[in-house]
Amino acid sequence: MKNGMTFISGLIFGLGLMISGMTNPAKVMGFFDIAGHWDPSLAFVMLGGIAIAFFGFRYIENKKQTLCNEALHLPGTTHLSKELVIGSLLFGAGWALAGFCPGPALLVLGTGSKQAGLFVIAMLVGMHGHDYLFKAGKK
Repeated sequence: MKNGMTFISGLIFGLGLMISGMTNPAKVMGFFDIAGHWDPSLAFVMLGGIAIAFFGFRYIENKKQTLCNEALHLPGTTHLSKELVIGSLLFGAGWALAGFCPGPALLVLGTGSKQAGLFVIAMLVGMHGHDYLFKAGKK
């Protein structure tokens, strides 16, 4: 049942990304072009996602397990840290420059897109660089 739920969730997420235009780098970059030809349509996609997530989190916040009867672990902290702010700024800058964020990039990578491939490689290098710089120093 868990694998079926995972597949259905991924399928719905991927279809939502394609239908909303989040897999089109030109559309995403148009959203970030607030001084030029701004395309506000992705703001509605994000607001819809935030609304659904809000009610979803409200529903599960007192639950102890998932629909597949596994332990449910929600984040416990709500404070802003320097690392979170810096990471968010880097994520947003990368999204604006490349037109991809991780989910859509992996979806578009399946089409053989060289642009998505380059983004995924850069993303993996960044993830490993973070681990090397920050996690190795905490040992």
